[in-house]
Amino acid sequence: MTSVLIVDDDRQLLRALRVNLTARDYQVLLAPDGATGLALAGRHRPDLVIVDLGLPDMDGVEVVAGIRGWSSVPVIVLSARHTEQAKVNALDAGADDYVTKPFGIEELLARIRAALRRAVAGGNEPVVRTETLTIDLAAKRVERDGATVRLTPTEWHLLEVLVRHAGKLVTHRQLLREVWGPACETEVNYLRVYLAQLRGKLETDPAHPRHLVTEPGMGYRFEP
Repeated sequence: MTSVLIVDDDRQLLRALRVNLTARDYQVLLAPDGATGLALAGRHRPDLVIVDLGLPDMDGVEVVAGIRGWSSVPVIVLSARHTEQAKVNALDAGADDYVTKPFGIEELLARIRAALRRAVAGGNEPVVRTETLTIDLAAKRVERDGATVRLTPTEWHLLEVLVRHAGKLVTHRQLLREVWGPACETEVNYLRVYLAQLRGKLETDPAHPRHLVTEPGMGYRFEP
């Protein structure tokens, strides 16, 4: 089920959007302010985010920028601000679309469908192969010596970030931000636990990893 996070402090609008989206088989997450929205985005990894600019605790542009700092999820801005500069600011922060209030529900639904189509169309990802591993980024599947390896969503996300930066150092902070969200940038112990789990599943000799390499004091690197 496609999940949509809506960040808006208008309770009546939230109820209306939840009813309309749920009726069309979307899973809906609601946040009344920016901080809650950022936390939910990091925790639940929605397929699309809708953000109002006039939030009680921060400007919606900050929410867009915060999400875009670690995720490429489609973001649609809803706002009563009609000025060109407001639109430019939101789009420059990383929004994919801008809808002004008031709006028709059918228009918003069409824009949601279009944003999701673009996300899927841009999702033709490569397959990375090593002597023992096949990592299919599009299918989100890993095989070791021809057998499928079962990864948890967090293990997969961590591996995906490293594979996308193959051969390059990915810092502790970048990994934590992308996998767990901005609120967890200092929780380095998360990385130790999950890297140990990944090595146990993917490395021939987990004690002497060939592909999931530690850069002491800095981060990790995936070596094909």
